[in-house]
Amino acid sequence: MTWHHNERASRRVVRLGSREIVTEGLHLSFWADISHRCMTASWPSFIAGAALVFIVFNAVFATLYWIGDQPIANVPDGAYIDYLYFSIETLSTAGYGDMHPQTHYGHFIAAIELFTGIFSMSLMTGLIFARFSRPRARLLFANNPVISTHEGRPTLMIRIANERSNIISNATAKLWLFKNVVSKEGQSIRRFDELPLLRSESPALALSWTLYHVIDEQSPLYGLTPEDFAANGLSLVVQIDGYDIVAAQTLSARKAYDHVEIRFGHRYADILGTAEDGRLLFDYSRFHDTFEAEDFSPQS
Repeated sequence: MTWHHNERASRRVVRLGSREIVTEGLHLSFWADISHRCMTASWPSFIAGAALVFIVFNAVFATLYWIGDQPIANVPDGAYIDYLYFSIETLSTAGYGDMHPQTHYGHFIAAIELFTGIFSMSLMTGLIFARFSRPRARLLFANNPVISTHEGRPTLMIRIANERSNIISNATAKLWLFKNVVSKEGQSIRRFDELPLLRSESPALALSWTLYHVIDEQSPLYGLTPEDFAANGLSLVVQIDGYDIVAAQTLSARKAYDHVEIRFGHRYADILGTAEDGRLLFDYSRFHDTFEAEDFSPQS
């Protein structure tokens, strides 16, 4: 009974791409990886958490001042709210000067609060800088991979675009296939294979890039139907790496696709055209659009 209770208590949901996985049995306290939580939390959650910590710290130190024997000068009637204001001034190192410690007890608590303020402000500055400065690849992945004929051969295609429209130099792409298989011992395992691409490198990724994997006899996808994709739980993972010239940082982005997102016998809509003044037109509004290819045959 106790074992099952602990297992339920440690249950959590992990999202990998479009798939949700329930994990059990891992006992990890909230504070065990607090730096990772601070880096991965959303900005509203991060700011709300920082504000909550700030309020709690000041409330605790204000209480310590309040229970003392007039430790702070110029506090009328020893009101708690005035001690709270003094705590905020001390913790933030503002120190306006109207209120100041006047006893050894007051100096002692103020010294502890000053150290706490300096330490917490340094930590918060580092976290905010790390969140702002970490590299983010603004790459747009098509909602659906497509499989249709390309250069006379059945081909898996995935379209990518650089949302910043700057140059990502030496961009490299890798495409992985994940599937469920049963070993000779009867064990169900998740196996992955790298799918070779016609062109896995781009010297300058500025607008769009379409990845092509030819489904020939050497491809793990050869001869598979949509029903086979579903039966084997097939999924795809795309990994893009490159160097952002403007930010002078190495960028990395990934996208996972489940088998239900792959469209057989479809092509991507054309997004390149010519504007009225003759310049090249890149239409992001059609980036995710696909249409049915009438001439497609899986065995063509």
